Amino acid sequence: MASPFDIDEIYPDDADHPLRLPRRQVGNSPQGVAVTLLADYTLRTRAALPSAAIVALLAETGVTTAGARTAISRLARRGVLEGSRLGRRSSYRLSRAAAANLSAGGHWILASTSSTVPWDGCWTVVAFSLPQQLSTQRRALRAQLRWLGYAPLYDGLWISPDDLTPAARAQLDQLTLGAVTVFRGRQTALESAIHRAPIEAWDIEGITRSYRAFLQRWTPVLPRVVAGEIDGAAAVRARTEVMDTFRRFPVLDPQLPVELLPKKWLRRPARELFEAVYDGLAAPAERHVRAVVTRFTDGEQPGIEAHTTADILAGVRLDDGPAAPAHGGVVC
Repeated sequence: MASPFDIDEIYPDDADHPLRLPRRQVGNSPQGVAVTLLADYTLRTRAALPSAAIVALLAETGVTTAGARTAISRLARRGVLEGSRLGRRSSYRLSRAAAANLSAGGHWILASTSSTVPWDGCWTVVAFSLPQQLSTQRRALRAQLRWLGYAPLYDGLWISPDDLTPAARAQLDQLTLGAVTVFRGRQTALESAIHRAPIEAWDIEGITRSYRAFLQRWTPVLPRVVAGEIDGAAAVRARTEVMDTFRRFPVLDPQLPVELLPKKWLRRPARELFEAVYDGLAAPAERHVRAVVTRFTDGEQPGIEAHTTADILAGVRLDDGPAAPAHGGVVC
């Protein structure tokens, strides 16, 4: 059985969808860092940044010039970025579809790590059987189920403590051309000591280790954030890293009922630490991004605004209306 930690991407690629956000890999990929940077400082305005400025910002995270230019080119081909040119200067901004997807995703990430809705004791079960020749579709279905907060209790039987929302139902309808059944109910426990409880579909010990690692990484950093000791490129790098790490938790721990979890579950402490670091570094990081972009423009670049957790929860409103969730419920 696949571990819930075997996630090769947070945003599942859909070959039939024109927008394909970069895969979330172990470590930071140039495309992933580029998307995070643009989302963190231009999501609300969709401001266009000179490509040279994007390359310079990526260089500060360790991405080579060639790697940065390749990442920008690929993101443009995937529909994540829109390019424009003024004289010899080329600029890029988030596409409308990417901004909508990232806004909806970011809201879902924070909402799912702070929700206190009581659990009704029921499980939603998705059972499916797809022909062997539909391996690509099976992989897409599993990726979508993971993104929607489901985990495999058995190979073709995935479960979630949440009810199936209309948006999630629409997502599954696009991917389920095989035999699929969805139902919701309570578990009937067997007297046998070897029966498998639904919560065992998630690696609770593994999730705990991930939370502990996050707390160990960022707790010592917080006093320096509060004291204003982290500035410039270091502030931008820290915000990018803390976001890229924290955004994985809602998939690993998708609002699992606290009634079934160990005492002193670390979801809330991790969320509070993320918020303190991410928001605490917003002002110095924004100043640095503005300074870098100004080096490649004729004057101060408008539209650079550091995102905060309050902004993420509020979402963005594009010209044609509010951002629509692309996953039924990430990033960012």
